[in-house]
Amino acid sequence: MSTPLAQSLRARAYESFRQQILRAHIRPGQFVSQRELVQLLDMPLGAVRELIPRLEAEGLLRTVPQRGLQIAHVDLKLIHNAFQLRAMLEREAALHFVQSVSDADLADIEQAHLDVVHQAEAGPITDALLTQATSVDWGLHDLMIDTLGNELISQTYRINSLRVRLIHLERSTLSAEVLLPAMQEHLNLIDALKSRDPSSVAAKVAFHIHSAHQRVLGQDRRVLGAPRLHATATH
Repeated sequence: MSTPLAQSLRARAYESFRQQILRAHIRPGQFVSQRELVQLLDMPLGAVRELIPRLEAEGLLRTVPQRGLQIAHVDLKLIHNAFQLRAMLEREAALHFVQSVSDADLADIEQAHLDVVHQAEAGPITDALLTQATSVDWGLHDLMIDTLGNELISQTYRINSLRVRLIHLERSTLSAEVLLPAMQEHLNLIDALKSRDPSSVAAKVAFHIHSAHQRVLGQDRRVLGAPRLHATATH
């Protein structure tokens, strides 16, 4: 039976791996040895060895004979599957969120987005602003999922989010060109949430995830020569 200490080490090792993806210190398709993973995660070898089967089961890593450990390779199948799962989970979450989120919380969420937009409009769009925008972006998605209060869904979503992050590292990130269109999509969703219109909320979530999918595939032409978003405009 696992001891609390062993469970704690495994949890810390997993969280460290997750942070390496979020900070882009681990890249899709990258090969690493167990020793390199120990150094990267700053965790004992035993904890890393116990972590590997979990990462393999979640499709985040695989063992390649005579080559080592390979971080998930991004291909079209992974992209399709990850975004399809994301769309299903977030639609359900959004339909619950529109009924449960308070007006005050929505106002705070909207203001966080508008703060990003104001800074982007004033320019320049710095790496610090992109980091802030990413936190605001994913923060809304995470909040909608967690408001369901279903640990199984939250866990499934978090695992899939790591796949999506790897996809973005390989194919697309929240760049200066993408920031404003993405923020506009979120502000449109927030407007639908404020109006308490479930059908509009579902449509706005679906459109946002579809657009993110298209950006990853390089098929979203709105980011090319897109008009700048005015924070004071009606969304």
